[in-house]
Amino acid sequence: MSLYKRRLGAGSAVALAAVIVAVLVFGVTALRAEANFIASTPPPLSVSTITAHYDDDASIAEFFPGLIAARRQSALGFERSGRIESILVDVGDRVVEGEMLARLDVRALQAQIAAADAQTAEAAAQTALASGTETRQAQLLERGHISQQRFDEVRTSTRAALARQNAAAAAADALRIQLDLSVMTAPFDGVVTARRSDEGAIASPGQPLLELVELDSLEVRVGLPQIVAARYQPGDTASFEVDSQAQPVRAHFRASSSVVDRQTRTVTAVFDLDPAQSVAAGQIVRLAVETPIGTEGFWVPTAALAEGRRGLWSVYVLAPDETGDYRLEPRVVETVRIEAERVYVRGAVADGELLLASGLQRITPGQHVVPATLEARAR
Repeated sequence: MSLYKRRLGAGSAVALAAVIVAVLVFGVTALRAEANFIASTPPPLSVSTITAHYDDDASIAEFFPGLIAARRQSALGFERSGRIESILVDVGDRVVEGEMLARLDVRALQAQIAAADAQTAEAAAQTALASGTETRQAQLLERGHISQQRFDEVRTSTRAALARQNAAAAAADALRIQLDLSVMTAPFDGVVTARRSDEGAIASPGQPLLELVELDSLEVRVGLPQIVAARYQPGDTASFEVDSQAQPVRAHFRASSSVVDRQTRTVTAVFDLDPAQSVAAGQIVRLAVETPIGTEGFWVPTAALAEGRRGLWSVYVLAPDETGDYRLEPRVVETVRIEAERVYVRGAVADGELLLASGLQRITPGQHVVPATLEARAR
């Protein structure tokens, strides 16, 4: 009996030793696995952030294109037809008001004027003869040598002769007006921008021969929504951006058409440019108008927006967890206004929360991150 007990005690010792070895092996394996897991866990990713700042009176700059144009621009031609005798200017020439630009051949017209003057002189002689006859007939009427009927006929003849004289004189004056219109003069100071004919050609009535543009008085015409145009009063100053120069150009509001265009749904506003500015007619400018957004929200960079389901947009919020780290949480937002590099949004984001500013391609929802500013402070 004692031998059996001794054998049982020895077996128990071996089993106990095996259990102890197994526990030690399992413990070492668990410690190694935990160490490998800790070693394989990546550090929080450093990301650039912004802070959500809500604003209830935010505004956005809206740009409206406009065209610089000369206040006066004319296509010049002759009222009568004729052969062009000379054109005294060319494209690019500056002219002053009243300066001769071109003239027609007027030899035939001068001959017509001479003939009209001769007819006027003949009519004047006939009028003088009729007037003298009327005077003599009046004396005979007083003495009773002629009847009243005869005197009325003589007086009528005198009036008809005078009418023919006036008609001849008027015809001569009309020809002299045609002579004056055979010379083209500049109606205002400007520059010649086009020449469409040369000497020797036959000009038709109303055919444009020269284009004249006024340079000293430039204006900007821009289409504005009616509610925007109503903000301006005559004399108000506005700044226009020009692509070819860094400094904006100034102009003063003159008037608006007050008629809404059927296609663009805008009214035409006219601004007078200040003189001595380095712009030219035909340039495109842009009017920047600050327009209130009218709703509470905050600005985020376009790089901070992630496209979600069903066309929704979201931003990533850096939410602190129980360990003091930050995890990325997507929050749905609504886009209110969009500019080139930023978007005005509103949604499930509290004022003052940290948002991911960029780098959406490097992150996943729930990932541990650290703001770059905080990381810099830690370093």
